[in-house]
Amino acid sequence: MSNTAELSEDLVRSTLASVRTPEGVALSVSPALSGVVVTSGKVYLSINVDPAQARAWEGVRAAAEDAVKAVPGVVSALVTLTAERKMAPPAPAPQAAHGHGHGHSHGAPAPRGISVPGVASIIAVASGKGGVGKSTTSINLALALRDLGLKVGLLDADIYGPSVPRLSGVAQKPETTADGKTMIPLENFGLQLMSIGFLVEEDTPMIWRGPMVMSAISQMLKEVKWGPLDVLVVDMPPGTGDAQLTMAQQVNLAGAVIVSTPQDLALIDARRGVAMFEKVNIPILGVVENMSHFICPHCGGRSDIFGHGGAHAEADKMGVPFLGEIPLHMRIREMSDAGLPIVISDPESPQTAAYRHVAQGVKAALDRVTSSSKQAPRIVIE
Repeated sequence: MSNTAELSEDLVRSTLASVRTPEGVALSVSPALSGVVVTSGKVYLSINVDPAQARAWEGVRAAAEDAVKAVPGVVSALVTLTAERKMAPPAPAPQAAHGHGHGHSHGAPAPRGISVPGVASIIAVASGKGGVGKSTTSINLALALRDLGLKVGLLDADIYGPSVPRLSGVAQKPETTADGKTMIPLENFGLQLMSIGFLVEEDTPMIWRGPMVMSAISQMLKEVKWGPLDVLVVDMPPGTGDAQLTMAQQVNLAGAVIVSTPQDLALIDARRGVAMFEKVNIPILGVVENMSHFICPHCGGRSDIFGHGGAHAEADKMGVPFLGEIPLHMRIREMSDAGLPIVISDPESPQTAAYRHVAQGVKAALDRVTSSSKQAPRIVIE
């Protein structure tokens, strides 16, 4: 292969001729190969297989990634193993003898899915819809948890609209460990950070199907040298579709924080978010009402633009903790756009105090969930 050959999709596909599928066919001509994208020296491709054969194909995925990384001109490569089969509905939560199953924050999640070495607890920050300020809430919550003495990481799992690079003021590409198989998270403000936005250009559209999204998130969990961390905050994709449900089912989440604005439309979607996590037995750590009220930067007057108190009332109705209100304030927006979250840029402000209040509630709920999961089993003789 010539070192002067221009990096292209055709060059990547020809390189994959040396990689063999479990059936002995060249990957380059296998119908399983799809979605090859080459941009600015970065290569992304997917291998689509039946879920029952995923284990047999993992070696093919790894070999393909190694082969592509060896191509001259390739800066980084991400090969995802995807499956198109629709997921079965989640099984109902098991109920204890002579008792009742509980969602919300009263029980601990059953062990399942991905557990990340070096990470004590993983929490999801989710919303039923986009545009409610979930990413801004995620990074300021992570920083406020850091200020409570915890070691914290932040994973941007919003593949289609990664915000963490902009919010954190970090733009460089992650380095890898000596063997080239594990990425080292970037760091800023005392947080460990990872985002697909560190691996692609800001204006590159991510035209990926749901299974590709979940595979990429899985790799950012398993193939990143996290830790040691007390908490990994995951900024989830908005909504309650396949990617979100798969994440909830396949990752060993300690709990979820639901972000909503006060108006009725957002609350309907927040309800769906709570219901999704409860169906897969993940404790709800609480609900945050974002953009709760507007504070005029000139006169200091307050306006309830989107209404007020709706998320609090909804949390009470659903029987989940209400964590607090975050105002809609010009300073939060300005500092987020500047890559200096309000908890960093103005630590003594009332806005930062609101995030700290939420973080205290999250930590308390997480402590309850963690201690519940460590309780010894009680033997009942009938």
